[in-house]
Amino acid sequence: MSAVVNAPWIARQAADLLAQRGHAWLLQGPSGLGQYELALALASAWLCEKPSAQGACGDCPSCHAIAVHTHADLAVLMPETVMLELGWPLSEKAQDEIDKKARKPSKEIRVDAMREAVEFSQRTDARGRGKAVLVFPAERMNTITANALLKTLEEPPGDVRFVLATEASHLLLPTIRSRCLAHTMKWPQDDEALTWLAGQGVPADVAQALLRSAGGRPTDVLRQAEAGLSPDWWADLPKAMRQGDARYLADLSPAQAIDALQKLCHDLLLQQAGAVPRFFNAADLPASAASVRVLTDWFKRLMTSARTAEHPFNAGLMLEALTADAQQTLMSKG
Repeated sequence: MSAVVNAPWIARQAADLLAQRGHAWLLQGPSGLGQYELALALASAWLCEKPSAQGACGDCPSCHAIAVHTHADLAVLMPETVMLELGWPLSEKAQDEIDKKARKPSKEIRVDAMREAVEFSQRTDARGRGKAVLVFPAERMNTITANALLKTLEEPPGDVRFVLATEASHLLLPTIRSRCLAHTMKWPQDDEALTWLAGQGVPADVAQALLRSAGGRPTDVLRQAEAGLSPDWWADLPKAMRQGDARYLADLSPAQAIDALQKLCHDLLLQQAGAVPRFFNAADLPASAASVRVLTDWFKRLMTSARTAEHPFNAGLMLEALTADAQQTLMSKG
């Protein structure tokens, strides 16, 4: 089990859900709250050979098989890009096509993978603990893929359970949402998050500063710390963007840069409204005359850029363009 799965706020939610009946759960909420980790904790407990009220034991052969991503009774449905990122194996056919460069890894959950999962759900389980299907991020199902799941989700054959995890439940078909029990992810308290981060080796001063930059999401803090993001770097980001320093973003992927700039834009909008910034200290924000209209237009452009951030044509040029746009916005007088 990963450290995130065993984080106290994830473990607490897992215990609550395991005490309830239901064959299909929909875990929903903003990104960074541990939807995937909670989904994996539930699937692990359902398939565990020695489960407790708190969840999976973590030691039995079933738990080991899940840890190494080889459990015969667990079907994982994700975009191929996400599966590769999280270390889940692709099907032999998909891996062969990608290896031969016949196509790129899919950023959506493919309909043929869904059909394989439906067929999987109809087979007899291998370990005698039933079967589980984990879908993440569920909003990456297109309409055809989602429709392929509907009947099985409504009338699952045998002892099979589903857990769908999403960071954008509004993008799911209403018919998918109506067939699941919904659970809204809980936010961890700051003191609980800081204690957990200390246990993961993140220094207290770094954790305290980055928890703000991550909007209170401790899993994001852990990723930022592992990437070498420092509190000083975050504090100086607004100044660097006002100066048009594209080199400041050089160590970030386009997606990470867009996320950081969206947070900066968000806080500048709050500042314009006389509210307290969420991600930055007020003293670190540049004095900007940009109007709400200008800032809102910038945020819309960032959202458009985010759609191509995973596979930009040229990452360096994209970072330069993002920086130039940020500088122009911050220097705007209207």
